[in-house]
Amino acid sequence: MLRFLSIALLLLSGFFALRCGHTQDLNASVVVPAPTDNPQNAEKIALGRKLFFDKRLSLDGTVSCASCHDPKKAFTDQLAKSKGINGQLSERNAPSILNAGFLKTAMFDAHLATLELQAIVPIQEPVEMGHNMKILIKQLRQIPEYQAAAQAIFGRDFDAWVLTRSLAAFERSLLSMNAPFDQYMAGNKKAMSKDQLAGWRIFSEELYCTKCHPAPYFTTYEAANNGLYASYEGKTDQGRFRIHHDSSDIGKFKIPSLRNLPLTYPYMHDGSKNTLPDVIAHYQQGGAKHPLQDPRIVAFALSAKEKQQLLDFFGALVDTSYLRRNGF
Repeated sequence: MLRFLSIALLLLSGFFALRCGHTQDLNASVVVPAPTDNPQNAEKIALGRKLFFDKRLSLDGTVSCASCHDPKKAFTDQLAKSKGINGQLSERNAPSILNAGFLKTAMFDAHLATLELQAIVPIQEPVEMGHNMKILIKQLRQIPEYQAAAQAIFGRDFDAWVLTRSLAAFERSLLSMNAPFDQYMAGNKKAMSKDQLAGWRIFSEELYCTKCHPAPYFTTYEAANNGLYASYEGKTDQGRFRIHHDSSDIGKFKIPSLRNLPLTYPYMHDGSKNTLPDVIAHYQQGGAKHPLQDPRIVAFALSAKEKQQLLDFFGALVDTSYLRRNGF
């Protein structure tokens, strides 16, 4: 209950901070890169949105993309590990897909080059949506709305190309770059409180968190070992190691964006940290000292006031204007 109250107060404080000065929707001026074979257009985004919320994409018709990426939860599910078909649990915490258009690679393993490739994975993953792509495409092609849209937008029958390009286009349309921090950087000096500004200074100038989480996206998009565990021996999920079986990749996961951080709990790839103070405590002790832990992670000391200011700064990274803008 306290968590939800604090989040509500956080959102209200951000709202009133923005109201105190001149504001504009900065998302409107953001340019999102798109591949040459999948340029953005409104019709394609609309089709992708319908597919994103369609539970028929899962084998038993119980799970949609939105089941794990709920707009009202900053496109996460706020679960330690996501639930798939038949009540199965995935290995990992569902990351937010807001600002996914800026990703250099997709997935926690940072191994897929495009959102188009990523779209196929959860659909076929046995513990997630569990479908067979060949069977699914035949089923979706029989839906008049989808077949007509495929012909109108792509000039072809509904197929895997249409499915993946539409889903990727929708994901690229999801922007969250209008937080108090963005407003402040755009010139509205009333957008952030004194404590939020103090937290930003602690984050960027004292702790140098920007080495891994630089503005404006608050991630480098690279995979790194954050020292979550002292050893991954016996753990079923050893991170990027599972892709190439390179021992130097043990415990490496893609560095997540910190945007909307107060809304995307629980934290870490396995959802093992329930609160932001838990996360701060992990880094404050300098990680668990895994042999491959990233050298940028070092112990530090903060007073109670400084910890609160750091938390206040994370609140300045919250932008939920996409809910209104997209009619969610």
